[in-house]
Amino acid sequence: MRKTLLALAAVAGLLFATAAPANAYEPVNIVHTEHVQAGPYGMTVGFSTWPLKAMQSLDFTFIPDGGIDDKSGTLTMINPEGGKNRTQPLVRHPRKREVWGLDVRSMPRPGEWTFHFTVNGPAGSGTGDLRALPVLDQPGPPMGLSWAISTLPLIGLVVLVVVAWRRTRSRLRGGELPAIG
Repeated sequence: MRKTLLALAAVAGLLFATAAPANAYEPVNIVHTEHVQAGPYGMTVGFSTWPLKAMQSLDFTFIPDGGIDDKSGTLTMINPEGGKNRTQPLVRHPRKREVWGLDVRSMPRPGEWTFHFTVNGPAGSGTGDLRALPVLDQPGPPMGLSWAISTLPLIGLVVLVVVAWRRTRSRLRGGELPAIG
């Protein structure tokens, strides 16, 4: 009985000791930053990948001078054609809780984007823009070619099913019953 309890305690200890590293998440690595002045507030915009490429996921961080505790803000992304995306509140980054950010986001098209910020805090409200943010073409083959290549296995499966169906149908029509076993 004593050995069994000792073995169970050892297993429980191993489970708890290895659970924390297994549940850990990859930190946000910032490889490039830009500075924006939004009224009285300086803000550092961080990117987890540089240069930016269309349709490539990355993390954005937004760090106002003095931290985010007594501030709120919004972000509007303006595409290269001048169209505005929905204004969204700046919220804590899910994997870097001490700053605002966007987790695993991609820019839908290449060109020069603008990030428009509004920051509210103890010094009042301020706005600022990060202009001419370069977004390069999508990496890899064009999307249409990627989809065409990815459907080849499906086409092969459809051909296989049609051939098998035709062979089975012709045997049944000819009066032959398929052999069992």
